[in-house]
Order: sequence, then C-alpha cells, then structure tokens
Amino acid sequence: MSLFADQERRISVLLPLPLSGVYDYALPPGIEVSEGDFVTVPLGPRERTGVVWSLEAENPDLPFEKLKNVIEKLDQPPIPAPSRKFIDWVTRYTLQPAGSILKMVMSVPGALSDPAPKTAYIKSPHQPDGLKLTKARERVLSFMEGMPPMAASDIAREAGCGTSVLKGLLEAGALNSLHISDPSPFQEPNWQQDGYELAQQQKVAADDLVAKTERAGGENGFNVTLLDGVPGSGKTEVYFEAIAMALSKGKQVAVLLPEIALSSQWLQRFKKRFGVEPAVWHSDIGQSMRKKTWRAIIRGQAHVVVGARSALFLPYKDLGLIIVDEEHDASFKQEEGVIYNGRDMAVVRAQMGKCPVVLASATPSLETVVNSWDHRYDNLHMPARHANVPLPAVETVDLRLDKPERQKWLSPSLINAIKETVAKGEQVMLYLNRRGYAPLTLCRSCGHRLQCPNCTSWLVEHRKAGKLQCHHCGFFTRPLHSCPNCESEGNFAACGPGVERLAEEVAETFPDLRAIVAASDTVTSPAQAAELVRKIEDHEVDLLIGTQMVAKGYHFPMLTLVGVVDADLGLSGGDLRASERTYQLLYQVAGRAGRGDRPGTVMLQTFMPDHPVMKALKSGLRDRFLECEAEARKTAGMPPFGRLAALIVSGEDEVLVDETANALGRNAPHGQGILALGPAPAPLAMIRGRHRRRLLLKTDKNIPIQAILKDWLERTAPGRSVRVQVDIDPYSFL
Repeated sequence: MSLFADQERRISVLLPLPLSGVYDYALPPGIEVSEGDFVTVPLGPRERTGVVWSLEAENPDLPFEKLKNVIEKLDQPPIPAPSRKFIDWVTRYTLQPAGSILKMVMSVPGALSDPAPKTAYIKSPHQPDGLKLTKARERVLSFMEGMPPMAASDIAREAGCGTSVLKGLLEAGALNSLHISDPSPFQEPNWQQDGYELAQQQKVAADDLVAKTERAGGENGFNVTLLDGVPGSGKTEVYFEAIAMALSKGKQVAVLLPEIALSSQWLQRFKKRFGVEPAVWHSDIGQSMRKKTWRAIIRGQAHVVVGARSALFLPYKDLGLIIVDEEHDASFKQEEGVIYNGRDMAVVRAQMGKCPVVLASATPSLETVVNSWDHRYDNLHMPARHANVPLPAVETVDLRLDKPERQKWLSPSLINAIKETVAKGEQVMLYLNRRGYAPLTLCRSCGHRLQCPNCTSWLVEHRKAGKLQCHHCGFFTRPLHSCPNCESEGNFAACGPGVERLAEEVAETFPDLRAIVAASDTVTSPAQAAELVRKIEDHEVDLLIGTQMVAKGYHFPMLTLVGVVDADLGLSGGDLRASERTYQLLYQVAGRAGRGDRPGTVMLQTFMPDHPVMKALKSGLRDRFLECEAEARKTAGMPPFGRLAALIVSGEDEVLVDETANALGRNAPHGQGILALGPAPAPLAMIRGRHRRRLLLKTDKNIPIQAILKDWLERTAPGRSVRVQVDIDPYSFL
C-alpha cells in the first residue's frame, strides 16, 4: 500500500527508542513511502532513523503545521509485515515499549547505509590500435581474457604487477571500469543434494515435517511440532529434510541453538548436507559481518540463519520455517532489557508468518509436553537411537557410602571406572556445572567469606587466571593475602569444587591422562570450540572436564563413560523448575555416552539416590517423571497450569527502591484467582550496585495477566532512578 500525493499527508513513525508509542510526521512532496519503510526524521535537535508504522496519523486532530517533516526515505527494503505484527504482539505481551522491540530488529544501525560501490575492471571488447604492450601489460590482458569484473588489487596480484599498470591500460582504453556493489556473502544452499540415509522412525518424522513445510505461507501454513527424540536419534537429520523443502520453495529458515558460539559440529553437519555454510548470528561475529548479514536477511539473500535467541527478531524477507533446537534450554530466556522466552516467541513469530515451527529436544519442557498432551502441538516421537545403538546404562553412586577421600570429589567406584574406560582406549567426560577453581573462599580464622562489592554473591576463585571473580557483574580482584575482616594472613580456604579444582584432582589421580577443561571462560569463541571438538574427535584427549556447555548436541563416538560429579547441584533453592531442569541437564549429559558402536555408562554421584530425579534417570521412565511433575504443578496452580509474572524493582538508592516496592505492595491487585506476593528482597539482593526487590503475581490460567499488570503499574509511580522490570513467565527467581 503506497501513499500518493495529497495536500496534508501524515504518517506515524516508530523509532527504535524506549518511547511510549509512535510519532506523527508530515510527508513532504516528492517522498513516497509504504508501511515498513525506513525513514529519517527529526526528534528534538537530532535526526533519527525509524520505520513507517502506519500511513495514518496516530493523532489526526493535531494541527498539521505542528508536525515536523520526514527528512528522507532510505533506500532499503521495508521491514516485512509479519515482523511488524510480531513487534506489536511482543510489545503487548511483555509490556515493553514498542520502540525497545524495534531496536532489537534494527540491532545493526550501520546496516541501513549501503557500503560505497567498489571499482572493478574488465577487459575492453575493442582493444585500441597501436597499444604499446609491455610484459606486465601482456600478463594483465592475458589474465583478464574472459574474466568477470575484478578489483584492481586482485588483478595486480594474479598478473604479478603494480596497480599503476592497470591505470595505464584504463587510460589507453584496453580496460573498462565499472562500479559494483558487494555481493551477498552467503551462497545458496544446495537443497537438491542427497541427504543422509534415514532410519524408518526418522523417515516418518521427516515426511511429516516436509509436508508441513510445503504449506508454509498458506492459510494452513502455521503449525507447531514437538520433535521428541532420545539423544542420538538423529533429530538434526530429520529437520534438515524440512529445511531442504523450505529452500526448494525459496523460503528462508531460522534455526535457534542455545549455544551458538559452540556449535561447530552442527555447522559441519549443515555444510556436509547442503554444501555451504549458513549465515550465523550471535554476539561473537564482527560488526562488518553483522551489517552484511542483516542486509542479506532483509533482502532474502541469507537463506538459512542459525543463531542465538536474538536471531528470531531479524527482519526476514520471507521466513518459511523456524527450528528451535534444545527447546527446553533455559538460555532461550532473555533475562535483561526486554525479557522474553525465545522458544515461546518463536511460536508466535511462526504464527505471524504462517509457517511451521519445530521444537526439538530429548527432554522437552513441561510447557511443551503439556501442549502436546492437549493436542495444541503435534508430537513426533523417536524413542530409539540411530542404527539401534543402545542408550547408556545409568548408575547412581551413593556418596554417603562410596565416599571420596577428604578434599577430593571423585568416589572410588568412579575412579575405577575411569581407569577401566581409558585402558580400553575409550574416552571419559566428567561433568560439573561450576566454573573456576572453587565457588567460595573463606577465612579459616574468622569465617569471613569473600563477597563481591557490587552484588550479593560470593567471589569465585579462578586459580589458573590468578583472580577472584563475580559471575554476575564481572568484578574481579587479585587473590588476597590477608583477611579484610580479621587481617590474618595466609588463612584462606577454597570451599567446594569447580572444574579447575576437579582438573587438579584428575592430574594427581591420573598423571598420564590427557585431560582438557571446557567451560565458558576457557572456550570463548567458535574457533576455540572447533579446536576442542577436533582434539576430542582425533582422540588427542582421554578425559574431558566440562560444564553445561558440553552437555548437549555433541557426538563423540569414543566417549563411553560420563561421570556426573555433583548430580544434586541444582535441586535446592526453591525454584519451581528445579527438578525438571536437573533432570533435563543430567539426561542430556548422560546422552553423550555410548553414541558410537561401544556401549556407554553414566555414573551419577549423589547424596540423594532416592530423589525422584535420580530414580527417573536410573529407570529411564521419563514420561512417568513428567506426569508426576505435571501433577505437582497442577495442584499448586503453577505454570503451565497457572500464570506467573514477576516485578523486579531495582535502583542504586536502597531507600527509594524500598519505597517503590512497598507502594507496589500496597497497590497490589486482589480478586478471585489472583494472588500477589511481596515485596521481598531478591535472593540476589544487589547486582552491579543496584539494590533489588521482587514481587510475584500468580493468577489462574484464564485470567489476562497483562491487563492486571498494566493497571497495577499505572497506579504506582516508581521513585526517581528506580526501574521496575516486568518478567512474564519468569524462569529465574534470583
């Protein structure tokens, strides 16, 4: 829909700023726009780039002469309608300003300015008479015969001469120059290339997803499918077939992975299947590539985009399929800024674009499972590993009976299992979800614990890096020699194990083993992740010590033993999802064992072998565990059978924070099926120097919780410099 000449042409523009809504502008003669176009407009003394949100004014009664003029329309494709509808929906759901959501879409402002065209050279079809030829000129003209336009530096390098030779040939008319734009950095995947040979259960699932993908864009194009397969069942190969169908229809595909910076094996498998690498979107890619990628996505030149949760908000020209791999993973939840769950938003984005979304997991979230039970989501179940490789045997090690040595963390039975496994030429993984050397350092003399000055959290010792660090705000300091409380020297004790301390024990116990540590502070880039994978695949490593970054997705055929050092970690703390998360994580870790032609074993060290999570893991009765977990949640009215929303009040002035939190408490909503709790100090009562208080709103599932929250917030004005964040469907209660 275009706007044609009119005497008083008004439009509304959304700006990528945390503002309450759209702004009205006048459209001067000579500028024609459509909804979704990028425009430059004045805002106060500055110029801003925004998006035409409507061809009608938000406030049509405002006198036309009070409107400021649009300055220019940018020469870029518009944000497609499904993306704009998605922004509006997320705005209403999260109660965040629409401009904040738009900012996530326009996350690379420099991408809106196309790079200057480059000069290229091509051999003239009509060579000038009497051209004086030197050996350098002969080499250039010989090389350029039949070649496409090329940059001067490339020609000079291939012909073995300086660029001055090209300048002379250009002036003589032997070469022609022309301006060319940068081509898309992404090649089109070869969807016609033969895929993997699928087993029967894979083929059934793949055929189902292919048929759904073929309907993308039509009235029945939207569909949600849970791809529920045990580790090693070949879920990736199944949804690759759906990707091939989307590509055959000229559609784009978005694949969300929880650990995108550590997905080297996934990228290798994609390249093997489709012949090229996909576009990648995460925080580690450089600014120049971010600009190229963003432009390629809005122009439809990036055919497959694999990324972190933020990739969902990119302005896809024609999105035909969304994959959320490891859909249960908590890292899909954005906890700062605009708070949202990437899995849930992926379902909404697919609905806006009338395309299918695939939620893949070996341990699906209870929310997704309940949706499949209620037939809102389809369920494709793959209960067997590919090639009928058996699932690993799971054993519990009762640490009350099978005790490690003092100040050690490996039980005698796990030590013996490691020895036997390595003796057979196989590999071992030890899993401990704690970075650093020790999670707590205290003074033996007075009991003082070293705490972050900016947060309510202990400083974690990173002995290898020689520092004490806060994992919440990043504060670090060098190790102290004297206690800041009692001034005694040399009396600090490291309490509890981190992966560095575990590596120290492994080196002492198995001095001949080749061990490596994989944690987010030791593997910090895709290149390092790829090198880690290579070393394990080439059997340059006997024993891998890792945190949750290695718990999922990896396939190491020679890894047959997984030892979980502290299986109870995560079961305490009062989190309503504590049992579910612990089960998911340990099941995923267990799935790394025995994925080749050798059987695998998993040993869970625990002080609670009779806990329902440990029993479920040992018995393999996952569905029974989920049924019990669902029944407990339903009885308590907790998600997914009820609604939760959190208000997090924070600020540097503790008095003002308490005043705002108490005012919210006094104005809290009440009624049938509505319960407000708090305010109370957050478990992490201070982060980055900001004091924090929390309130929780719990409602029945059929109550519109956003409307209640909106009214609640409108009745309570926050104090100066106090921020109130809304978290719909909270995952973290810290």
